[in-house]
Amino acid sequence: MRYQISGKQIDIGEALQTHVQTELSEILSKYAGRPTEAVVVFSKTGHEYAAEAVVHLSTGLTVQATARDPEIYAAFDACGEKMDKQLRRYKRRLKDHHRDRPDPVEISGGGSYILAPTVDDSDEAEQPDDTPIIVAEDEAKIPAISVGEAVMQMELASSPVLVFRNEKQDRINVVYRRDDGNIGWIDPHTGDNTV
Repeated sequence: MRYQISGKQIDIGEALQTHVQTELSEILSKYAGRPTEAVVVFSKTGHEYAAEAVVHLSTGLTVQATARDPEIYAAFDACGEKMDKQLRRYKRRLKDHHRDRPDPVEISGGGSYILAPTVDDSDEAEQPDDTPIIVAEDEAKIPAISVGEAVMQMELASSPVLVFRNEKQDRINVVYRRDDGNIGWIDPHTGDNTV
């Protein structure tokens, strides 16, 4: 497994990197047979350290956890406990998908954009058209998975929405968390006008 351990405007020592690798390996060995990459980022805000860990599994799932504490080691340990709890919750499903899928999940690329908020009408003279300003552009990974795996992926990543390619129908689908707490699923039908 590949580790990427870094700090945002703080130096992290060799001992902390070793601690992170040891703890993550121990957590992941209990649940996920084939983790491929772990990205851990430490930062400091005021008197608290924050540890954010993202682990990509060969099954196409991404597990993400964040924790804060006045001590940097305690912040990572709390982050590891959250990740352990998420993986424990989905242990049976992870093993079932791992058994059914001998090859890693196929991932395709897609653009991800962050648009600037709309401008007041008073600034209309400064803007030549109604096109929103793109603030950031990034490459997004779109996995080819089932609807059940997509819901599990969304919950593991603590994300409100997930775009994926439905492996059964081979078209782009979306799952999202609704305001009432339930999960919504968007499955667009293309070229079929039958009711």
